[in-house]
Amino acid sequence: MSTASKKRKLGDGATKFYGVRAGKTPGVYTTWADCQENITGFKGAQYKSFPSKKEAEDFVAGKVVAGSKSEDKFYGVAVGHKTGVYEEWTEVQVQIKDVKGPKYKKFATRAEAEEFVKSGGKVAKKAAPAKSSQEDKGEPSAKKARKSSSKSEVLKIWTDGSSRGNGRAGALAGVGVFFGHGDSRNVSETLGGSPQTNQRAELTAIQRALEAVPADQTVEIITDSNYGINCSTVWYQNWQRNDWRTSEGGPVLNKDLVVAIRELIVKRDAKGAQTEFTWIKGHANDPGNIAADALAVAGSRMPRSS
Repeated sequence: MSTASKKRKLGDGATKFYGVRAGKTPGVYTTWADCQENITGFKGAQYKSFPSKKEAEDFVAGKVVAGSKSEDKFYGVAVGHKTGVYEEWTEVQVQIKDVKGPKYKKFATRAEAEEFVKSGGKVAKKAAPAKSSQEDKGEPSAKKARKSSSKSEVLKIWTDGSSRGNGRAGALAGVGVFFGHGDSRNVSETLGGSPQTNQRAELTAIQRALEAVPADQTVEIITDSNYGINCSTVWYQNWQRNDWRTSEGGPVLNKDLVVAIRELIVKRDAKGAQTEFTWIKGHANDPGNIAADALAVAGSRMPRSS
């Protein structure tokens, strides 16, 4: 380990402390880079982040950290630079950054996360509840199983945005959401407000898709917009911490839409529903993407209210 790393390990000025209980060099570190250096390639690594150095030191020493409210979290990365199960969100960010169509999910147990990775990112269906003398009274078990299955099944939704003259004055954008042929939930509409950009149309399509389904319905949003996926799953975290300012200090574009999407996802999380995102190459003969694109283009051509 470098001298600089050792100094950072012992410093007290960090806002987050990483305790490495099992790793190349156990100890407390103040940067994720130093923590990662000591766990990468170490089988059975144990590490966790804490708000105080004392808590991190207790963790390293094998003590029960008093007052710790953090529950065990296991992140399965099925599509990323390096697939696997991780225990720190900061490490997950490293594995999914700049990846087209990353697939990852948080779980309460390592076994669930490992199964997610092995399946290539497929959302596991929850089994119907087993019979119990009290819980099943008043409702046939078959009926309960159907209810459980209907909500745990993954609903695929394709979204797209289109902007004629994108980036120029007078641009006209449209929103497309495709559930299936003849589905009443399909959306083809003009993009409201301004600016009439493709990015706002893509985000609005994701918002419309989530608004169209019950909050307890697991969904897979399929889009050709890496921007939309990253805004909804990764970038918003730093923006929130920076009071919705970019790394350059400027205001985050399309904050209103990102906030709206995140609020919908948080509500879905509270209901136990999963919100997955899958990137797909645009205009590459995927029927759902083609249909969503057609709906978005049609929306961009619809008459505008004066």
